[in-house]
Amino acid sequence: MTSSTRGPRGSYSVGVARRQKIVEAAARRFAQEGYHRTALTRIAEDVGITEGGLLHHFRSKKHLLLAVMEHRFSTEAEWWSRLPGDVGGREILRAMVAATERHLAEPGLIELFVLTSAEAADPASAAHALFAERYERAVDALARQLGAAMGNGTLREDTDCRAVARECIAVSDGLQLQWVISGGTLDLAGAVHTHADRIARTVLADGGGL
Repeated sequence: MTSSTRGPRGSYSVGVARRQKIVEAAARRFAQEGYHRTALTRIAEDVGITEGGLLHHFRSKKHLLLAVMEHRFSTEAEWWSRLPGDVGGREILRAMVAATERHLAEPGLIELFVLTSAEAADPASAAHALFAERYERAVDALARQLGAAMGNGTLREDTDCRAVARECIAVSDGLQLQWVISGGTLDLAGAVHTHADRIARTVLADGGGL
């Protein structure tokens, strides 16, 4: 194989790796400092490139924001996928609270989520497609896990797993918006726990709470 055939592939691989490093660095900065308070120059410095080099991969800060949100959704989906295949209904509901606590450890990403979700209401925006796919996948994945819990006898047989999944995700997302509007004073994890406990008493086979 000649160097001319290796070159483009090597450059592409380097570009993909550099793009991933930029997204991860931006996610860290946005999570701790917030989107509006983070300058692109700081992210570029974290990766060891110039701001111009960063803009070669992402045309604007908004494009980088969408890439960070896509990264967050993928990371969150991976975290949920690590639950055991035979997980019980109570453990799934407790995982919702644990997921919220994970989000609170990166408050800037909650702000980003609310910021981009507002933009997603516009069908013409890039955020619309990203969020539409996220909701479809998240609801499907959670409904499958709840269905498995029904199969192992920990969830009531008359449970509408998809409806429960959609409600839990809607409540979690809505509470994140309220948390941002309250300036972080809302007990987000506590509110999610209260909702999950109510759902538990409705759908768990033993009728108990969390």
